[in-house]
Amino acid sequence: MRLCGAKGDCNLKKILVVDDEIDILTLLQYNLEKSGFKVITAKDGPEAIVLARKEKPDLIVLDIMLPSMEGTEVCKAVRKSEVTGHIPIIMLTAKSEEVDRIVGLELGADDYITKPFSPRELILRIKAVLKRGKGVDEKIHSLNAGPIHIDADKLSVTVDGKPVKLTSTEIRLLIELMKSIGRVLSRETLLDRVWGSEFYVTDRTVDTHITRLREKLGKASGYIETVRGFGYRFREE
Repeated sequence: MRLCGAKGDCNLKKILVVDDEIDILTLLQYNLEKSGFKVITAKDGPEAIVLARKEKPDLIVLDIMLPSMEGTEVCKAVRKSEVTGHIPIIMLTAKSEEVDRIVGLELGADDYITKPFSPRELILRIKAVLKRGKGVDEKIHSLNAGPIHIDADKLSVTVDGKPVKLTSTEIRLLIELMKSIGRVLSRETLLDRVWGSEFYVTDRTVDTHITRLREKLGKASGYIETVRGFGYRFREE
């Protein structure tokens, strides 16, 4: 298990790759390290959960079809933990049906890629997901509405002063809604602003992430209103 990049730079972005196929682990580790990432590998779900909590990777590439514990269960465990709940996850699986993509996204995955795939495609997806967490419009430093406060520079969120653990995707989604307070944003608009054109995502993706965002916001969830047949709006006071 390699804990630093190929050049020994321990400041590189750390990626946890979880797959029970040794050939795929070896291939991905080689290509990711060649592209400047630090790589950690796990062959099953329990090991992945332990490493995620211990190493706190910047992103997890998670195969759904794992022995003893499916990737969907690993995803649930990662999302439930305060230590790992914010870590972006890209689901990796041989299944290509839309229902499987939806299940992965409903569980909190940030993206979904199906086998067979090219390492270059996965690396582009990884970079795109990580890019979401680098911040937003440089003119925006903070946003406040009701009990919700967003520090856009640190990409942190609090409700009534208490920190709320959100994924980078959820934070960007909340920022887009709060930037347009009082205005209705269509699902298509949110897809374009948060995910971008390089992702294979659908309107259902927005709905599932809104659901998870509301759950995490708790009593402040009512600020996000559903406008039936169109999209969502962050309500005014």
